[in-house]
Amino acid sequence: MRSPDANALYSALRDLKNHLIALTKALGMDSRDAVDRWVAAVDAKLLPRLLPDSPVLVAICGGGSAGKSTLFNTLAGARLSPAGGKAGINRRTLVGVPESRAADSEILSELFRPLGPEPRLLQAPVELVEPGPPLYVINDTVPSNLVLMDTPDVDTGAGGEYTNRDAARKALEASDVLIYIFTNSTYHNRDNTDFIARMLTGIGRRPCFLVYRVDPTFSDDEVIDHADTVARNLYGGDAGRHVLGVYRADEDNAVAAGERFMEMRPVRRPDAPLADALAAIDPRETRLAILDSILADALAEAGRIVERAGQSKIALQLYSDALQTGQSHCVQDALSHFPLDRAVKRFAEIWLETDPWPVKAMRKTGSVLEIPFNTLTTAVRWTRKRLAGKPEKKTSTDAMVRVEADLLGALNRLYAMATAEEIAIPLVESDPAARRMIRAARQLAGGTDPLSFRIALKSEGGGAVSLSMAAHPAVRSRRQDLRDGDWSFIASSILSHREQILSLSADVESELKALAARYRSRMNLWDEMRQAVSAFLNILPATAAVTYVLSTGDPAGAAGIKVKLSGLFGLQDLYALVAIPATSGMKRADQKQLETLLAPIARTWLDSKLEVVRELFEREISGGIIRAADEALRAADERIEGIKQALNQCRQAGRS
Repeated sequence: MRSPDANALYSALRDLKNHLIALTKALGMDSRDAVDRWVAAVDAKLLPRLLPDSPVLVAICGGGSAGKSTLFNTLAGARLSPAGGKAGINRRTLVGVPESRAADSEILSELFRPLGPEPRLLQAPVELVEPGPPLYVINDTVPSNLVLMDTPDVDTGAGGEYTNRDAARKALEASDVLIYIFTNSTYHNRDNTDFIARMLTGIGRRPCFLVYRVDPTFSDDEVIDHADTVARNLYGGDAGRHVLGVYRADEDNAVAAGERFMEMRPVRRPDAPLADALAAIDPRETRLAILDSILADALAEAGRIVERAGQSKIALQLYSDALQTGQSHCVQDALSHFPLDRAVKRFAEIWLETDPWPVKAMRKTGSVLEIPFNTLTTAVRWTRKRLAGKPEKKTSTDAMVRVEADLLGALNRLYAMATAEEIAIPLVESDPAARRMIRAARQLAGGTDPLSFRIALKSEGGGAVSLSMAAHPAVRSRRQDLRDGDWSFIASSILSHREQILSLSADVESELKALAARYRSRMNLWDEMRQAVSAFLNILPATAAVTYVLSTGDPAGAAGIKVKLSGLFGLQDLYALVAIPATSGMKRADQKQLETLLAPIARTWLDSKLEVVRELFEREISGGIIRAADEALRAADERIEGIKQALNQCRQAGRS
C-alpha cells in the first residue's frame, strides 16, 4: 500500500464516524453495539496509525500464569512487573516506553488514547496488583522502534465473568503486533484463542509472535505442531502469512520464581531470536500493511451498517404508513353516525334560495295546496310507527350522544394502536398505497435479518392482506410520552370539539353553493319546466328533494352511495350513511339522478369532517409519533448521504 494522505484520511474517517453514530441514533438501531465497536476500532486501530514516525505498539498477552510478566521483564531487561505462580496478579496494563521516545508526548498521547485514561508513571511494581488506569515505565532496553505492553490475563474469573478482560481488550485492540504466550494446558483452550483471534482479526488483520512455555522434554516438532493448532485457531487457513515467529520457553523453576529471566528459542529454521525480530520491525512498513487491512475491513463494515440502516429506514417508513392507515380507519369509524343530513338539508336550502322568482312564487302557492295532504300523511306515518312499535325520530341530543360514543371508541382504538408494541392493520391490494406497503413488508421479511423487524403478512382472501409489525425503535420515546400522558385530558380535549365537527364549515358552505350552481348550469329546458310544475305542486324534483330521501323509504332495501375519498391516507372510498330508498315508489331514473346529486354532497361534507377529525387525532394522539418518524427519516437520509461522501473520501485518501 502506498502512503495514504494522512490528513485527508483522518478527516474523512472522523466524518464517517460522526455520521454513523448520528444515523444509528436517529433510527434507534439495535446495531448500536456494532457501531460502538466500529468506532472503538477506528479510534484504536486506524487514527493512531496515521501519525508520522509513530512507533509499533507490541502487546504481550495470554492466560493466567502463562508467563506474560516474566516475558515483559525479560524483554525490558529489568524486573518491572510482578511475576509469580499465582494467576491474575497484575490487574493493570504496564507500558514500556523507550527512553528515546519519552519526550515525544504528542505521539505517546495519541497512542495511549485508546487505553482510556492516559497512563501515569509507575512508582512501584506493587501498584500493578490493584485495578486502575494503565501505568508506564521508561526503559532504555526496549527498542526505539516500538512500545512494549504487559497486559492483564484474559481468563481469570469464573462463570463467564472475566476480571481483567476489558482492560486487556483495550490494550490489545490498540496494538500493532501481539506476542501470545501459552502453555500446554491452554494451547487448545478455544475460549482464550477465540478472544485473541477477535483482537487480531476483528477489523483488519494484525501479525503476532507465538511463545510456547513448555516442558523441556517436548521436541521441537511437538512444539511446532501445538503452535500450528494455536495459529489455525487464531487466523484459520491464512495463519502462515501472519505468524511472524514461533518460540519455545522451557519450564524453569528459577524463572517461575522470578530469579532468572526467560530464555526463548526459535523452533522454526528461518525465525530470528525474539528480541532481534522485534528490533527489526519496520514501523512504517508495518503500520501501512496493518492500515491497509484495517481500512478495508472498516469501510466494508461501515457499508454493512449503512445497509442495515437502509433496511431500518424502510421499516420505519412502513410503520409510519401503517399507523397512518390505522388512524384513517379510526377516523372513518369516528364518523359512523354523524348527521350527514345537515349537509344535505343545507344543500336543499341553497337550492331553494337560488330558485328563479317564478319558481319561488309557484312553490308558495303549492305550500297552501299541500297543507291538508301533509297533515294527513303525517298522521298516517305516526300511527304506523306506533302500531309497529318503531321508535320516534332521534333528536339532536341523541345524535350528539352517538357522536361522542363514536369519537371515544375511535380514540381508544387509535390510542391502543399507537402505544402497542405491535401494530396490525388490514390492507387491500387494489389500493396503490397498500400495494407499496405490501412490497416494503415483503422486502423486509425476505431480507437477511427479517426477525429484527418482526414483520408478517397474511393473506385473508379476496385481495385482502393483514400486515403486522413491531413498533419501530426510532419512535419509542414518543410512544412512551403518549403512554405517560393523561388519557382523560386527551379524551376531554377531543370531545370539546364535537360542535366543530358537527357544524358546517365555511369551506363546506362554499362548496355546496358551488355544487348547486354547477347543477343549475347543467339544467336543460325540460328540467326547468319540470321543476316549475313540481314547485307549483310542492313536490320537489329528484334534483332537489334531498330531505325526502332522508325521511322516507326502507333503508334495508336501499343502495348506499359510494363516496370516493382522495385526501385520506390509505382509504379510497367510504359508504356514506345516506341511502336511496328502493321501496319509495321512485322511478329508477329519479333514483339514479338523486344518487348523482347526493354523492358530491356527501363527499364535500365527509372530506371536511374527515380532515377535522384527522387533525384532532394527530394533535392529541398520533401526531408526535408521525412527526418523530418523519424527522428520523429526514435525518437518516442526510446522514446516509454524508456517509457515502465520507466513504469515497476515505477510499481516495487511502489510495494516495
